[in-house]
Amino acid sequence: MKTIKKAVLAYSGGLDTSIILKWLQDQYNCEVVTFTADIGQGEEVEPAREKAKKLGVSEIFVEDLREEFVRDYVFPMFRANALYEGEYLLGTSIARPLIAKHLVRIADQTGADAISHGATGKGNDQVRFELNAYALNPQIHVIAPWREWDLNSRERLVSYAREHGIPVETRKDGGADYSMDANMLHISYEGGELEDPWNRPDPEMWRWAVSPEDAPDTPEEIELGFEAGDAVSLNGETLSPAQMLASLNTIGAKHGVGRIDLVENRFVGMKNRGCYETPGGTILIKAHRAIESITLDREVAHLKDDLMPRYASLIYNGYWFAPERQMLQGMIDDSQKPVNGFVRLKLYKGNVDVTGRRSDSDSLFDESIVTFEDDHGAYHQADAEGFIKLNALRLRIAGRKGRL
Repeated sequence: MKTIKKAVLAYSGGLDTSIILKWLQDQYNCEVVTFTADIGQGEEVEPAREKAKKLGVSEIFVEDLREEFVRDYVFPMFRANALYEGEYLLGTSIARPLIAKHLVRIADQTGADAISHGATGKGNDQVRFELNAYALNPQIHVIAPWREWDLNSRERLVSYAREHGIPVETRKDGGADYSMDANMLHISYEGGELEDPWNRPDPEMWRWAVSPEDAPDTPEEIELGFEAGDAVSLNGETLSPAQMLASLNTIGAKHGVGRIDLVENRFVGMKNRGCYETPGGTILIKAHRAIESITLDREVAHLKDDLMPRYASLIYNGYWFAPERQMLQGMIDDSQKPVNGFVRLKLYKGNVDVTGRRSDSDSLFDESIVTFEDDHGAYHQADAEGFIKLNALRLRIAGRKGRL
């Protein structure tokens, strides 16, 4: 075991990291610095500070990173319309590089020789934390307790916590709570009955969006304004990135938007079932695609769609600070210069429907050409014959040769 004098722990105050804090003190006999990132989990932040104090921590960092999180991580990701495996909005994945960045910064600031996290040896987060940390500080030492200790079940963790007087939230049946991750973009749920992909989620599990069945019977229309691919106004009011996401979360959750139950392929090789609530993000990606539909050139839009799965996988797998993600981001951001305008959406019982989109200065939609009425010569329909014949040429040749 490497001699460690001081370690910076990514500390949420939950079951795993509270135990890790005590375990680091006992096993490594080192000073522990805690870092809690406020990225929108709200009431979890201050209890984390108090728990750290009770465990003898003298250097406690609790930092409000909500604006940085949305501005520098969530919004760039949404410019790419990123979805992992067609469904997952990457709520946990996109937070990890931000936390890794500040772990490395605080380690340098406090003279710590290691950082530590609570990700398990089976999951994606260990990869995300460590790849991003190594990119920012190639010499940093990482302590991953789940790869070292023998507390390899939720029951053992609860038992350890009770032995050491660490308060732990448990479920009503006395068992360990779901493994959860919360931030401004989403809440995720794993473990418990969710480990069987056939089981229905407990209706009481959901903490954010109401059930679509219980959502208001009256639809609500909203209007989002976009500048260079980012949502900047809601119903005419200019908002900061964090204010925007928070407002859309409130509206979306009210209407039952953003619940999803999926099985995904983890980077480490196994399949995993998770449930997610992403109300504001679900609205944002729908609106962003709508404004792109009238402002992006066809081939630019299609190229973005071709590259999106690769971009999403880079984030999911922990390569935010990798050169290939940064290269893609530069291209994506350049494509967003004309993505300006307004989108109108209707929210109703879990659904988000686009009811209008306009861009006064950057729209490529030409009503004089697409009209079914007289276009006064703006488009010569007879030109389509030659277009079709040229595109059919290789098919006609192959057909004559019996190749089709």
